[in-house]
Amino acid sequence: MQYLVFEDEKVSRLKPLVNFKPVYGLYTGFRSLAEKLEDATAGSVRLTWHLREYLAPFYGEQHPERILNRIDGDELFLINGRLVSDDVAAEIIIHAALDPGCALMQGDNLLFARMPRSRFPGLSGGRPAGLIDTDVLAECLSVRQVEGFRVVDNLWDVIAFHADEMELDGRYIEAGVLAGDIHPSAVIVNRSNIYVAPGAVVKAGAVLDAEDGFISIGSGAVVESHALLMNNVFLAPWAKVKASARVYSNVFVGTASKVGGEVEDSLVEPFANKQHDGFLGHSYISSWCNLGAGTNTSDLKNNYGSVKLLMEGMEISTGLQFLGLLMGDHAKCSINSMFNTGTIVGTSANVFGGGFPPREVYPFTWGGAADGFGPYMIDKAVETARKVMERRQVVMSAAYEEMFRFVAGREQGRKFFL
Repeated sequence: MQYLVFEDEKVSRLKPLVNFKPVYGLYTGFRSLAEKLEDATAGSVRLTWHLREYLAPFYGEQHPERILNRIDGDELFLINGRLVSDDVAAEIIIHAALDPGCALMQGDNLLFARMPRSRFPGLSGGRPAGLIDTDVLAECLSVRQVEGFRVVDNLWDVIAFHADEMELDGRYIEAGVLAGDIHPSAVIVNRSNIYVAPGAVVKAGAVLDAEDGFISIGSGAVVESHALLMNNVFLAPWAKVKASARVYSNVFVGTASKVGGEVEDSLVEPFANKQHDGFLGHSYISSWCNLGAGTNTSDLKNNYGSVKLLMEGMEISTGLQFLGLLMGDHAKCSINSMFNTGTIVGTSANVFGGGFPPREVYPFTWGGAADGFGPYMIDKAVETARKVMERRQVVMSAAYEEMFRFVAGREQGRKFFL
């Protein structure tokens, strides 16, 4: 039996966060959806992966061990890539706990299905065609409704699930191991709930307070002098927390990312930069973003009401009291930028100038609150992205540039603020 993790048509709702990654590349807690699925199944089954065609060449470079967009099994066990895996999901997957021709759905989300390859719609030469239309898929299956699973349905769900997922992910930490270079003057509170990897550095006067939650510092990561970490903080390898930063309450900092100032309840993907003063709360910052010095986000409305997002010009209530900034890959903002509660900044958007920009900044645009936004020319966006990546000793591959240009060409057809 072939196990296939698939992207369905609902992935389109999750832009800009999924423009440069498959949906299972999203993080909530300190692991991506793909990592959660792999850890939950623990090698009991061999997973194969379906993703949008334009993503496959670069994703294949990053994950050469994974089988992508190929269906060669006679029988398929399908797993929705938007699923946040847990022990119950793992049991279903490991034991293939479905009769042939059956599916489990939660609302309108097809979570799992078991079917012969011959009944899989849209196959061309053994390759799925684009995003999977699960409505069509469900028509040829016997469907049973279930509940209790976490599924990333909405752009804000990665934040809504984050605190609980940090607690669950914390089970994977080797708590009580302090193997890195820790300065004698660093303050360590509740070392039984702290992991400092070999090769990590904790400098003079830093405070690791794990009284109310874990702290994990990966290999090569650096916590500079007088920084404070507390209440569920995960630093991936080579991440950096700048001097005098306050990082607390469910914060994930990805590989080689830098954070400074005040950060709470936020996810910062690999190779992102927020190293200066300013507040970041209940926010999701994608890879290669840069927040200028003094950038501040609001994550709570003055009336303490539910935060609303503007998506394609339509206002949508999230049901969340706390929600800050959702920023797509390669987006940037200048010094002293200010973002209102529930702001979306699109892929490779460049925000500068005084005042609050719109709560929806379109991808590949350039401008600010005072004069509005215009298109960001694709060649200039590519050149800037190349320079940003080179500063971190990462070479933009031909596959990455092709993906970048594809997304830019598609997204620049959208309207922008004038």
